[in-house]
Amino acid sequence: MGGQTADAEAGGVGGGTQRPASNAVKTKKPKQKGQTNPMSYIDAKYFVTRARGICGALVLVSAMGSAYGQALTKPATPAIITPPADNVLFLVASAVGTQGYICLPTSAGAASASWTVKSSRPQATLVQRVFGQDVQIATHFLSPDANPNDAAPNPLPFGSATWQSSLDTSKVWAQVLNSNSIPAGSDASCPNVGSIPCLMLQSIGAQSGTMGGTILSKTTFIQRLNTRGGVAPADGCSTQDDVGRQMLVPYTADYYFYRRDK
Repeated sequence: MGGQTADAEAGGVGGGTQRPASNAVKTKKPKQKGQTNPMSYIDAKYFVTRARGICGALVLVSAMGSAYGQALTKPATPAIITPPADNVLFLVASAVGTQGYICLPTSAGAASASWTVKSSRPQATLVQRVFGQDVQIATHFLSPDANPNDAAPNPLPFGSATWQSSLDTSKVWAQVLNSNSIPAGSDASCPNVGSIPCLMLQSIGAQSGTMGGTILSKTTFIQRLNTRGGVAPADGCSTQDDVGRQMLVPYTADYYFYRRDK
């Protein structure tokens, strides 16, 4: 159906236009001076933009459907990373990103050093599968909490983990509270040994999109599950000579978004 719509919008399907009979005499109409082909005004990028827009609309419908009516199955997780029962799962996405590390002294004036999580990280792209293709639905990064709620720490850190919808620009800021994490490899929901932990984060702030969208701004809790990779390197940071080195380590995970049950 998408192909037919694109053809119709491009003028390739002329409803109600009759084809000339097979035995009709075809005459070539002389081109008038100054006359141009109307198709020359259409940039090929237009079709790409339209296709992306259609995919985005489909994801938006999927997201809104899951948020308002479709029942998603909550993953089985240990109690420490399970949201309260009055929260419902409304969105699930896979993520590909990086965790950042910087080599710092183990203590003030120490000759030894170790990898430390870089505070300006993480960074990730969240996607859903649409017709066999990965379509970006959100980005994950660090930014100042511009609209903190009652759960936000005081004072606020210079930046908090942020998820922003690629569809309506709504945001949620979230943080791990009360040590809500489990080691990788300790549960079926977090099976990959040697990876970053699995977490439950609580919303500490939210913001509607520029046009009033609320896909992510109603989020109450986020689970990071099925992590793979992302841990600090095993070497490259041990002495004073290594201090200042930085590394970006790839990781993948699944993110589960919850909102308050209506």
